[in-house]
Amino acid sequence: MLLLRLLNETSLWLMIPGLLLVLVFYSVGLMLFCRKRWGPSRLKVNNEVAGFKFSVIGVLYAVLLAFIVVVVWQDYSDTAKAVRNEAEAVGDLNALSFALPDPEAIRIRTLVTQYAVQVRQNEWQTMTQGLPSQTTAHALAHLTHAIFSLQATEVRDPILQQSLQLLATIQDNRNERLDSANGSVPPIVWLVLIGGAVITLGYPAFFGTSSIAAQTIMTAALAALVALALLPAILLDFPFTGSATLSSNAFEEVLQRAPPYSEEHPVKGTDDAPH
Repeated sequence: MLLLRLLNETSLWLMIPGLLLVLVFYSVGLMLFCRKRWGPSRLKVNNEVAGFKFSVIGVLYAVLLAFIVVVVWQDYSDTAKAVRNEAEAVGDLNALSFALPDPEAIRIRTLVTQYAVQVRQNEWQTMTQGLPSQTTAHALAHLTHAIFSLQATEVRDPILQQSLQLLATIQDNRNERLDSANGSVPPIVWLVLIGGAVITLGYPAFFGTSSIAAQTIMTAALAALVALALLPAILLDFPFTGSATLSSNAFEEVLQRAPPYSEEHPVKGTDDAPH
């Protein structure tokens, strides 16, 4: 929730320099404190042993960070695919409704359009907070009830089966979309990543070099590299929040192909999009 709030309240152009400054100030500040406290000549004694240990720590943290970036990128890509599949199923269900008899066809098209409208206008807003939209859930429930009600009509079996399959595709992909809205990386993993960054960037403070300028530049460069690697992990872990948010254009295209929005069967429930 803290990361969600940060992404909602902070622009990307403030987050990048902010994260860079925090990590650079921490790493360089600790290094300068240790040089002043013990002196470079005393710290040089640690270089050989500490260098070997630091290489192990650096490799372990690099592997962990790279693994997390790959995982969140894969989840981001899967979520984008789920959005496309959901929108395509909504469009296919709308097209299939023309094979149904009236008034069932009109009712299905109306409910399909209402669901697409609720997803684009309402749920895309609630997902920025990592939450589903109850109004969109109601719209999907009405559409589900209408599809199941087709069993009592004279609808041909292949059309009914195809409608049920498209409905299942919509529900499954919506669930996947909502599961990704509040992040895929568990809090304990974020704790490990942050703790690992603190250890990795604090370790250079126990080295000693003859040139304070060279050591400062190397320490700052390491901190900046870690910050730039953490940034995509944070942004991609929340695909509907922040500057890397997924677009709702797929549903916009469905609405452009759908009939005009109808209030014949209004969706019950209140607008729960955050203001």
